[in-house]
Amino acid sequence: MELVAFLGDDKENWGQVTALINRMPDVEKIILVKNKSSPNFPKTEKCKLIEIDSTQPLAELKSQLHSLLSKEISKEFEVSLSLASGNGKEHMALISALLSVPVGIKLVVYSKKGIEFLT
Repeated sequence: MELVAFLGDDKENWGQVTALINRMPDVEKIILVKNKSSPNFPKTEKCKLIEIDSTQPLAELKSQLHSLLSKEISKEFEVSLSLASGNGKEHMALISALLSVPVGIKLVVYSKKGIEFLT
C-alpha cells in the first residue's frame, strides 16, 4: 500500500504525518504533497516529494495534482490518505485528483490508539 499525505503551512500538524511515516513499515511508497511555500519536511528514502502552488484556483490545483500523482501512484486499488495538515481547498483538490487517477482512498490517522483507518 502507498501513503499519500498533505503537508500544509500548518507545521504544528506535521507530527501526525511523521508518526504515520515512522509507524507504517508495510507502506511501499510515501508521497508527500507540499505547498511550495511550506518549510522543508524531513523525509525518509521511501518518500517522494511533490511540490504544488496552493495559490492556484481549485480546478487548476486539482489538474496539477492529478498530473503529478498519476506518474507516482502504482496501479493499486487504493491508497492511505492523511489530511491532518493543510486546508480545505488543498484537501478538496487532493481528494478529487486521487479519485480521478482513479484510485480509492482510505483515510488514516495516528491517535493515542496508534494507526487508525477511518473507513
